[in-house]
Amino acid sequence: MSATAVSTSDAARDRLVERLFGATIGALDLLHVWVGERLGLYSALAEAPATSTELAQRAHIDERYAREWLEQQAVAGILATDDATDPHERTFRIPAGHDEVLLDRDSLNYMAPLALGVVGLAQALPEVREAFRTGSGVPYEAYGEDTRHFIAALNRPMFLNLLASEWFPGVPGLVERLEADPPARVAGLGCGTGWSSIAIALGFPKAAVTGLDLDAGSIDEARKNALEVGVVDRVSFEQRNANDPQLAGSFDLVCAFETIHDMADPVGALRAMRSLCAEGGTVLVADERVADAFTTDVDDGERFQWGWSALHCLPCALNGEPAAGTGTIMRTPTLRAYARDAGFTDVEVLPIENDFWRFYRLS
Repeated sequence: MSATAVSTSDAARDRLVERLFGATIGALDLLHVWVGERLGLYSALAEAPATSTELAQRAHIDERYAREWLEQQAVAGILATDDATDPHERTFRIPAGHDEVLLDRDSLNYMAPLALGVVGLAQALPEVREAFRTGSGVPYEAYGEDTRHFIAALNRPMFLNLLASEWFPGVPGLVERLEADPPARVAGLGCGTGWSSIAIALGFPKAAVTGLDLDAGSIDEARKNALEVGVVDRVSFEQRNANDPQLAGSFDLVCAFETIHDMADPVGALRAMRSLCAEGGTVLVADERVADAFTTDVDDGERFQWGWSALHCLPCALNGEPAAGTGTIMRTPTLRAYARDAGFTDVEVLPIENDFWRFYRLS
């Protein structure tokens, strides 16, 4: 091997060493964020700057653990601190701007839930490892409440801030129908903890919204969320299969947000959406925005999507029969094929801008 080849190989090796070391630091930061989120430590600090003793008292945790966590967060640059020499007198605070990222659940900049997602993946890794060996799937429930809360908390700001103001106005005729009489009926397939359904109800008060999901834990939380927001008069949630023939032709809008790629039977789900929709109604699917062909030249958004696929979305999509095994990277041609098999004749990619999702109208 030439000296040039050895030099190139050594440089590539060193870059990968640095990258994996840096990724480990980042992963450890996320695990500390998980602790702060789950124990309410950021919320306690938001009340006022605190020493480790004060934080321990506010959050009802041990002082020694509080001190170690605070100092790690300061070293990581997530929290700020003063220069006190005595560790018991050292005061920590959330820097201006960081509070929105760590605490503002309605902000598009709220990133603390990412830590829940990573921990949720870790909880299911033994089952994922076995699935790699056998080709089987992993049930959604195996990822625990951290994953459920991660998905809900990360998507909630988009639903509350963008659905009524940007997304639905980009669907021809949809806003007019949702604001008209007789009141429109809306079905949300795979509604999760309900924030898409709640956002529709908040943005279009005339509409009657029904959220459908097979996960009992998600439906329980969806009902609680609707009660807290005050929309139970026009939003209901049911643990129910969308294939129920009693629901056929009942809805003016049938939508599915970031869920088709997770389903073992996406064609069956789209067929159910078609059945649910009344004549002249709208079927709307929002799913991952990814390139239409494989390439390694991707932006961080698509690399983020790839990170979840083999560890979560693909195992979920292989859990059941038939199992399409779609995974996170559901490209437009793939959805078109699923829609055609489900009986749709056209899939329109809507001109709605979003960094992570692409919007489709099926007819």
